[in-house]
Amino acid sequence: MSEKPIPSFEELATELSPQLTAYLARMTGNAADADDLLQETLLRVARALPGFEGRSSPKSWAYRIATNVAIDFLRRTRKSSFSEFGESEDRSEVDEEDRMFLDEMNDCVRGVIDGLPPDYRAALILFNLQGNSVAETAKILDISVAAAKVRIHRAKVRLKEALNRKCDFYTSNEGNLRCDRKKPGDSGCS
Repeated sequence: MSEKPIPSFEELATELSPQLTAYLARMTGNAADADDLLQETLLRVARALPGFEGRSSPKSWAYRIATNVAIDFLRRTRKSSFSEFGESEDRSEVDEEDRMFLDEMNDCVRGVIDGLPPDYRAALILFNLQGNSVAETAKILDISVAAAKVRIHRAKVRLKEALNRKCDFYTSNEGNLRCDRKKPGDSGCS
């Protein structure tokens, strides 16, 4: 069985930059920060590539570096922000009232995810929003598959609990999911 050749830095950067930028934007909630963190990620990839042993895929390895860069940034700045769910979706067919409800729910969910510890946030984003498998998420986070499952589960539990504290969910007459934010002081709402 022959080993795959390690791609060049240029190949890796070209292939992964768009995906890494989207991931970093979701982690930081800010395109400018994501661009800065992408540059830091690519610098670290370039420096470490000669020592890359191929124990994981180059993609997983680069995502792990990006995750470390993002977590370091979030801890250093204590910045927590989360970009929109469905930001690439075509929202032109959504009427104004539905758009208002979607925006409000996005703000609420984004705020709750912002409050998750960076390790949980990374696992949730990689698995639920980036569409990685549990095994891929584990490789990227450099943890076991079991630990990745635990992190994803705990992040989802915290997300659900926080959303239930902040919002009252219901279904509209049209069958659309809606939520009303609870007033400050009600059930730990802020």
